Amino acid sequence: MTRLSDIWRRSHYTNEIDENITGEDVTVMGWVHEIRDLGGIIFVLIRDRSGMIQLTAPSKEIEGELLDKIRKLRKESVIGLKGKVQESGKAPNGVEIIPSEIKVFCLANQPLPMDPTEKVKAEIDTRLDSRFIDLRKPVVSSIFKIKSKMLHTVRNFFEEGGFLEINTPKLVASATEGGTELFPITYFEKEAFLGQSPQLYKQMMMSAGFDKVYEIAQIFRAEEHDTLRHLNEAISIDMEASFMDDVDVMKILNDLVQKVIIDVKQNCKEELKTLEMDLDIPEGHFEVLKYDDAVDMINSKDVPMEWGEDLSRAAEKALGEIMDGYYFLTEWPTEIKPFYVMPNEKNPVKSHAFDLMYKDLEISSGAMRVHQHDLLREKIAEKGLNPDAFNGYLRAFEYGMPPHSGWGLGADRFNMTLTGLDNIRETVLFPRDRRRLTP
Repeated sequence: MTRLSDIWRRSHYTNEIDENITGEDVTVMGWVHEIRDLGGIIFVLIRDRSGMIQLTAPSKEIEGELLDKIRKLRKESVIGLKGKVQESGKAPNGVEIIPSEIKVFCLANQPLPMDPTEKVKAEIDTRLDSRFIDLRKPVVSSIFKIKSKMLHTVRNFFEEGGFLEINTPKLVASATEGGTELFPITYFEKEAFLGQSPQLYKQMMMSAGFDKVYEIAQIFRAEEHDTLRHLNEAISIDMEASFMDDVDVMKILNDLVQKVIIDVKQNCKEELKTLEMDLDIPEGHFEVLKYDDAVDMINSKDVPMEWGEDLSRAAEKALGEIMDGYYFLTEWPTEIKPFYVMPNEKNPVKSHAFDLMYKDLEISSGAMRVHQHDLLREKIAEKGLNPDAFNGYLRAFEYGMPPHSGWGLGADRFNMTLTGLDNIRETVLFPRDRRRLTP
């Protein structure tokens, strides 16, 4: 088995090399980002996950064999570099490495399918076809470093709040919310589907006495939307809590979003700078907009909308022109919400459902849930569904189900708001939509 020898072990990431270690010997590993051969001197930019460092090879100071090896380097080849750190006012980070040894781990084929330096721009489909190279670009990798920090903060937030992390099935026997947005699969001799949502299982965990739970996992929806904000596979951040109403879990969502923004702003300064994104930290409680008032606002922008309708794309745009930042949309009509959403006891045509919006983008939906078995069975039938198909779910409501509420937050859409991106495909490593199943 071929192994890395002890002499080829990274001593520093490139962002750890500065004037404080001038004169020291370092070993860095990375990709050849760019090469400039000026005859008497060669400059090579080496890129790793953390940033870039300049290799400077003056022909008068470097032995001929090493200089020849540097000259033969190709862009995007993977190399190891040993050398001495030297201050340089012209180098990108104020320091450069004078090489003493180079090891080529992998020589990249030429020409490249796309240009990671972005001197030649590529269309989104070209980029996704060669995503492994696209992800090498600092502007693209920054998106996923921010996403990583966001998900890390989410987990810490829930753990510190006393929530238990759960893992629910993604192979299911029936639709979570009804409808036809399901991917059917062959499951031995039975019909099965990819899970649309962990909703039913989250609620069953309330009957199990787990009290407060969360899950971060994939969801699958066979939507035929071909838009900049829809995907057929996405990451959903879900929570459910017993003995809480919709207002309680809205506060949790409010606090979580603020915590994520604070953490990203503090810990992803370079990534935000690369994306030219200046994050504003929202203070206090997000504005709450009632559905009734939203309908009036939308109509005031000459976009026709009747009470009882869901928001069309035109309606979302109209609302986004009026509302800024994050805000809750509440008191939705019961008729257009799923069967598990609790109706308002005093006015049953309205519900205890809410959405969290960012300008014109819905990033979360939640509600107080129906916890009474008979009412839930009735609601399932009202949606034209067969309650018997939900028997495994309904049984959890027969033997002690506490009042409970929860929400689901789209991680990919949330990341759009953190990175300033308009296309959700940019926020997913290998997106899945109607036309794309590879790579």
